[in-house]
Order: sequence, then structure tokens, then C-alpha cells
Amino acid sequence: MSPQPAADTRPAAVPGQQAPADGLKAGLKNRHLSMIAIGGVIGAGLFVGSGSGIAAAGPGILLSYALVGALVVFVMRMLGEMAAANPASGSFSEYADRALGRWAGFSIGWLYWFFWVVVLAVEATAGAKILEGWVPAVPQWAWALIVMVLLTATNLASVSSYGEFEFWFAGIKVVAIAAFILVGGLAVFGLLPGSENHTAGPANLTAHGGFLPHGPGAVLTGVLMVVFSFMGSEIVTLAAGESEDPRRAVTKATNSVIWRVAVFYLGSIFVVVTLLPWNSKAITEDGSYVAALDSIGIPHAGQVMNVIVLTAVLSCLNSGLYTASRMAFSLGVRGDAPAAFARTSAQGVPATSILASVVFGFVAVFFNYEWPTTVFQFLLNASGAVALFVWLVICFTQLRMRGIVLRENPERLIVRMWLFPYLTWATIAMISFVLVYMLTDPAGRDQVFMSVLAAVLVLAVALVRERSAGR
Repeated sequence: MSPQPAADTRPAAVPGQQAPADGLKAGLKNRHLSMIAIGGVIGAGLFVGSGSGIAAAGPGILLSYALVGALVVFVMRMLGEMAAANPASGSFSEYADRALGRWAGFSIGWLYWFFWVVVLAVEATAGAKILEGWVPAVPQWAWALIVMVLLTATNLASVSSYGEFEFWFAGIKVVAIAAFILVGGLAVFGLLPGSENHTAGPANLTAHGGFLPHGPGAVLTGVLMVVFSFMGSEIVTLAAGESEDPRRAVTKATNSVIWRVAVFYLGSIFVVVTLLPWNSKAITEDGSYVAALDSIGIPHAGQVMNVIVLTAVLSCLNSGLYTASRMAFSLGVRGDAPAAFARTSAQGVPATSILASVVFGFVAVFFNYEWPTTVFQFLLNASGAVALFVWLVICFTQLRMRGIVLRENPERLIVRMWLFPYLTWATIAMISFVLVYMLTDPAGRDQVFMSVLAAVLVLAVALVRERSAGR
């Protein structure tokens, strides 16, 4: 298939404009983009799900995070190369559309939208549980409704409103992680005044059954448990299309992804597994970060962490709604979604795309309350492996887009993937291996099968549409 279907008469994007040509407004400031880029890699899963990963792999979970972190760094480098050359609201979906064919952009765009709509339901429910614990008089469903309505209003107001909320949400996450690493690091090396935990130290990495107490295979098990906590790092490339200086923002975010992954993920998990023995019951019962804070005598550690987790949840909700709506908008602009999705309000936001995304989010929340183990579990499984599909599409797209950019606008290739094409193919092999390895895990197997089924259905629609357009 040719990189651009001959029958495609859609207008080409005009990259690099201060005011986007598609009707969106460049309302995101550089400080917004910087914080979105930093906070985008810190999901609620890091705070909530790391305890089970530590229990499964022991201190070797550091290798799991390092492997997945390397994947994210490589994928973001590839995406950064394409986004810096051509900032677009549809990001990798638009690039796949051009490099691989319209079927690819259609398929991955709708799958990505579906993924974030389900995430909206998951995060709204998680936030509602925390808020209900603080104010039991308000039922959980009402809290879920309140947070969804609040963030919908924020996204409808203007893109700068989204950016401002995300700036502070992400800022709180960043400060919390930085403070945790600083205080925990002092305790690990016995430099924290008043610390009563005399068992903390690097010896915990090997003193309880070794660095790999469950064997090398547990590292791969850990990979399956942590890979989805990294989803969201690509949001900055979608948001760049509505920024004051898209290329500068993308270049800066791409170049900083290594230290962001190293500090926030590896740094914080290193603190946890050196403060406490990996097999401490507190890690799985209370959560890894709460257990670590308790061990060094931080008062009210549980409530402190609940505030941070709630912030992470609201940040994920805010960004999830933004991301889903911009992907729907991009699909509408390209004729792959209803034309109403491509309309913008006087404030320069795609109101119909936002409302359509939040409506499906509300429906998913309803499913979560009514049929949590049947219908909603099916939705979770069907979207579970979409993150890995997105990364694969980014890899294959970059293989083609490099040649297209070199032919048409070589001066725009200001970010380059390292060791091209060898490292790109190596990344494809690594992601494929993770997908295959998921088939050995019962929960992972369901996710792969259901996600493949969803992908096949969307792909079938895309191919039928393309064939009909050809006629």
C-alpha cells in the first residue's frame, strides 16, 4: 500500500503554525507543556500498583521498570521525531494515516480513543472511592459524577483551562515524588534525623532471598504488571499541536524522557525496596509508598498518600478526557468520524468530541457499578493491550515516516531516533515479545485475546470503509 492513498482529498495539515489550521487554538503555554511532559509519565498506577509488582519480582522489579522504561524512551524518541517534524492534534494516528495507510490511522485512532474512554471510568471510580472515604454522606456514584462534570467543564472552557489544571495536578505529583525520594533516600543511608528504622539500607536488595528471589522469570512477570503504568507519556505530542511553540515543546519533552523515567520510576521504587524488605506484608497490605512512609515515621502516611493518589487520578481523568477528545477531533477532521467531531467552539475547543467522549465515559462508569465483573471487565480486557498496539504502530510508522520527511522536508528532522533503523526494529521485537509473553499469564491472555478481537473489528470497519471509498 502506498504511503498516501491516491483517493484521499483531505486538506494537508499545516505544521508549525502559531494558530493551528484545524480550528484549535494555541492556548497551551510552554510551562503547561513542560509540566504535562513531566507529569505524563506519573500515573496513578505507580502509586497503587507497584506493591503487587514488588511482591511478584522482589528487588528485581527494578529490572522490570528499567526494561519497560527503556521501551518508553525508545517509543517516545520515535514519536518525538515525527511530532517535531509535523506537530498534529492526532499525533501518531495522523502519522500512521500517512505512512501506513488510512486504514492504520483510522484503526489506531479509534482504539486509542476507546482505551482512554475506559480509563475515564476506572479513574472516576478510583477517585470516588477516596472521596467517599472522606465524606461518606455523599455516595460513591455521586462523587464519580461530580469529578466527571467538573473536569468536563474545565475541558469545555478552553484548552488553557485544561493546561492550567494539569499544570497544578502534575506539579503536585512531581513535588510528592521528589519529596518521597529525598526523604526516603536520606533514611536509606541513615541521614534522616529521628528515623527509628534501623533495617533500611542497600542490604535489603539482597538480604531476603537475593536480588531475584523468584528467579529471572519473575522480571518478565513484573514487566506485565508495570507496563501499563507508563501509558500517557505520549500525551504531550497530542497537546503540542495546541501550544505556542510545538517543535520546541516536543523536542524538549523527547530529550527529557530518560531522566523522567529514571528519577520518578526507578528512583522511587529503589527507595521502597531499600527502605523495606521486599517481602514485607505492609507493602502489599498498605501499598508500597504508604509502607515506606510509615517505616520512617511519617505521620498520617495513609492519608497523605490518598491525597497524592487522588491528585494523580484527577490528573489522569483530566488528561484522559483531553486526549480522547483530541483523537476524536482528529478523526473527524480526516473524515474518519462524524463531521460534528471536527467542529470547534468559539473558545477553540472541540466541544462535540469532548461531550461524546465523556458520554461514553459515563456509560462505562455505569457499567462499572452495575456489571463490574462482566460487561466492564470485558471493556477492561478489550482495551488492556491497546497501549502495546499503539507503541507497535508508532514503531512501524516511524520506519516509513523517516523516508517521507527526508524526501519532503529534511530540515524538519530535528529529533532523530538513535541507531535507525536497528533500534526501531529491536523495539518492535521487544514489544512483540511482551505481547507473546502475556499469553502465558491468565489475566494477560484475556487482555491480549480481547484486545486483538477489538482491533480486528475496528480494522475490518476501516478496510470496508476504504474499499467503499475506492469504489
